[in-house]
Parts: sequence; structure tokens; C-alpha cells
Amino acid sequence: MSHRLADELGLDDGLIYLNHAAIAPWPRRTVAAVQGFAAGCGSRGSQDYPHWQATEQRLRLRLAELIGAAAPEDIALAKSTSEALSFVAQGIDWQPGDNIVGIEQEFPSNRIVWEALGEQGVEYRRLDLTGSTDPEADLLALCDQRTRLCAVSWVQYATGLRLDLVRLGEGLRERGVLFCVDGIQGLGALPFSLADVPADFVAADGHKWMLGPEGLALFWVRPTLRGSLRLTQHGWHMVEDMGNFGRKDWQPAASARRFESGSPNMLGIHALDASLSLLLEAGLDAVSSAIAERIARLVELVDSHGLELLSPRMPAKRAGIVTFRVPEVDNQMLYRALMQRGLMCASRGGGLRFSPHAWTPPEQLQQAMGLTLDTAALLRPS
Repeated sequence: MSHRLADELGLDDGLIYLNHAAIAPWPRRTVAAVQGFAAGCGSRGSQDYPHWQATEQRLRLRLAELIGAAAPEDIALAKSTSEALSFVAQGIDWQPGDNIVGIEQEFPSNRIVWEALGEQGVEYRRLDLTGSTDPEADLLALCDQRTRLCAVSWVQYATGLRLDLVRLGEGLRERGVLFCVDGIQGLGALPFSLADVPADFVAADGHKWMLGPEGLALFWVRPTLRGSLRLTQHGWHMVEDMGNFGRKDWQPAASARRFESGSPNMLGIHALDASLSLLLEAGLDAVSSAIAERIARLVELVDSHGLELLSPRMPAKRAGIVTFRVPEVDNQMLYRALMQRGLMCASRGGGLRFSPHAWTPPEQLQQAMGLTLDTAALLRPS
């Protein structure tokens, strides 16, 4: 598996890429797919449109396989995680006094959409993870009779904390609370199945662990709930009789396509289809195992050099992110210096965030830590 993935990595020499939790590099096959699509557009225009549609359908099949959805018709292609979450936020029939339960440290995409409902009299209740040793239980404790929805990220973007979605989802179902999962920091890195996770909504953009482009996201709604979400976008692509442009008595598509108002992002579709083909060929169990090995090694390196680990120690609570702080150094300044020296990482949660994928060469982890320590020594006050 790792050899197959490594063959697809075409990064410039000297670049250490530990930033998959932000924007991932594309596999070679994805680059080739986009180049081929662009060349065809330039030489044949829309002549290949039936082939484009076939690629779109194949992508829906791959995304359905990725999350264990029953059918490709259950998959909507959104522009972003933010748009997909907004479909939920603006689609539910809220009543004044309703509340939503979430997490204080969420990425803005999974916070602002719920905060914006305050003008409708909807309360957004947030769990502060810094004081929580059992976040699943604490989230459930925030729920009451007026809680309509719990919206959380599967994996927290700053620390890499992974929630137990099965345990949380089962507790929410017992309470009659809808469950919305932002899967952007997990899908493509960890196995996921709707047969196990009792989610009602799943959203995730493809440009992180799925190794795809920005501007194309997965959106899944439990089929029995799909028709209950009020539609906030309309256009030619979301109607049932999509090809009949002269028809006046339109109705929304019964499938998840009802959330796709306009023309599809065919360029992004070709890219994400190619990227997912690689991950699914490798197998998500193998991908997850390879990532876990790299994360365990990073934690060992953090500990062995006396650095402050900000990510969870328990393997079951981790995903593909290790965040740590170097003492006696301005970590924001350290981040900028590392980026200039070719170590792609991120500044999150008050420290440095390293996020390797399954194709990351293991030897680069030691190199990255050595570069971090050397750079920190240059920045540390004498």
C-alpha cells in the first residue's frame, strides 16, 4: 500500500510536506486527470460531455463507498464544507428557544453557520474542550428537551482530537437529537461507515485527506430526512426533470441532487475522482494504519525532545494530526521560519501542527523534527 501511494507523490526535492490537514498535494494521477480534462476542453470543447457525466457518476459511487452510503444518489456535490453545513443550518425549521450543541474550539466553518441562527432565537451551546476529559459525555450533558441538533467535527482541526462518533451518535439518537458530522479532518484518513455511525448529516471538502482540489465537497443527508430540509438554493440542476429546460411545473429532485443548484464543477470532479481512486485502491484500513504509525512516531519524537504535546496521547483519540509547542520560542515565528525552509506545516492551537499522510516517507518525520529543533535554537533568545 505505502509503495503504491509513494509512487504517486511528486513533490519537489527538499520539500517536507506535513500539512495534509490544510491543503494536500495532488497525486500524479490527479494531475494527469486535470491535464487531460483541460486539454480536451481546449481541443474539443463540450464534445466529451457524456464522458464528463460518467466521471461525475463514478465520483458519486466512490464517495458513497467512502462513507458507506446506500446509493450514489444519496451523495450531493457541494462547493465546500461551509456550504454543506449551511444547507443544514438554513434548512431546518427552527423555532425560537431551540438550541444546538457544539464545541468551543471548532473551525469557523462549523461554528459561524450555527452562530448565525442566533437572530432566529436559536441558542448555540458550546463545550470547552480544555476542561473536558470525556467530551462525548459532556456534549450529551449539554442537551435538553429543546436541543434539535449536535454539530461537531469528527477530528478537531487544531489538536487532532478524534471523537467517538458511534458513542456520541447513539446517545443523541436516544435523546431524539439530530447529529451533524463535519468529516473533513477524517474522511480519507480513517475508515468510516454509516452502518456504524448514526449520523443524520455528513459534510467534508476533498482538499485535505482525500487528496483532492478545493471547491468540491461531499454532502450526505439521511434519506428519510432529505425532503424535510428547506431548500435555500435553486436552479436548473436541482430539479427532478433536469434535462427538460422548457418544463414549467418543476419540482426538486428526489435524490441528493436537490442540493446542487447549478452546473457541476467538472474540473474538480475529474480531480477528486482520480484522488479517491488511489485511496480506495490502497484501502482505508491500510491508509489509516500507515497514518497511525507516522503519528505514533511523531509523538515519540515530541516526547524524546522534551516538547509539549497538545494532541491526545491515546491512539483511539488521535487521527492524522500532531500539534506540539516548542518551549522558550515564539512558535508563530518558528512556524514562519520552518515554512521558509521547506517544511510545510501549520500554526494551530498555540503550537505547530504536523499532519502526515500514508504516503509521507517515514524518514522525513525525523528530518522534520531535526529541522524544527535546529530552527528553534536559532530563534531562542541567548
